Amino acid sequence: MSASVMTAWQVAAPGPIAAHPLRRVTVPRPDPGPGELLVAVRACGVCRTDLHVAEGDLAVHRPNVIPGHEVVGEVVAVGPDAHGFATGDRVGIAWLRHTCGRCRFCLRGRENLCPESRYTGWDADGGYAEYTTVPAAYAHRLPAGYSDTELAPLLCAGIIGYRALMRTELPAGGRLGIYGFGGSAHLTAQVALAQGARVHVMTRGDKARELALALGAASAQGATDMPPEPLDAAILFAPVGHLVLPAMAALDRGGVLAIAGIHLSDIPALNYRDHLFQEREMRSVTANTRADAREFLSFVAEHRVRVTTPEYPLDRADRALADLSEGRISGAAVLLV
Repeated sequence: MSASVMTAWQVAAPGPIAAHPLRRVTVPRPDPGPGELLVAVRACGVCRTDLHVAEGDLAVHRPNVIPGHEVVGEVVAVGPDAHGFATGDRVGIAWLRHTCGRCRFCLRGRENLCPESRYTGWDADGGYAEYTTVPAAYAHRLPAGYSDTELAPLLCAGIIGYRALMRTELPAGGRLGIYGFGGSAHLTAQVALAQGARVHVMTRGDKARELALALGAASAQGATDMPPEPLDAAILFAPVGHLVLPAMAALDRGGVLAIAGIHLSDIPALNYRDHLFQEREMRSVTANTRADAREFLSFVAEHRVRVTTPEYPLDRADRALADLSEGRISGAAVLLV
């Protein structure tokens, strides 16, 4: 293949994954613009957000977008006025790609809420491809001691799970409930355990429960089951609105539920006394800040996490998303380029 073109997957017609919304294409290799890096993709995580983009749960921001926002690669070219990286550097590309830097949210350190925020694999082409670009200011240096495959899921599943954990304000030594146990949850559980929490997992699927227990969870049961003790905090990873009710009911007084996903099906009616009374709270999580990413990557540099990564070649990206949709993936799948 000519060096001026590349293989990639585009979201050609958003819809059910069974209808094959992804299309494998040959397209021109991108050039880095001002302030950007050109990155040869080595590995790209398969995130549930990619599935939401492909199936149209997230409204199209760019027709025929190339999905993928958990990218590990090598810098092969540096655009004008791009600073901080050189050719040959290993670099990470995450979901957050641009913020204005001027609005009240950016100035408060809450750039994830910037009205002008832009995202990799949604507003701009991502990592289901041989090459992609990233603004140097939004690229990440990566911790040593991990393979490309292990690093890829850390760049969204890890980061957003870390932010969700911070949003719960889990007290030291607290009791954390995790609902759903896929790519993000299995990393977040390890962070919480390293911080001294006791973790209870509620999820469907025997393999997911086995993985939870193998990683150190105190218990693992069905998705709607009550944990064996009241929870100080909980995180909902599964994009299933009806799980909000059992999660809220499992909280102890003053407990907080953080909803980690970018998409959630409708939440049934809450009962004030059963779900909210005694100062129980429910909080959403919106993207992440670059500070979140730096904190999380520094944490995993010091505390080794086990990353479960079923691997797929780039030419099986559509199969990887189908397996994710059908719950056939344990851990966080990764495309190898």
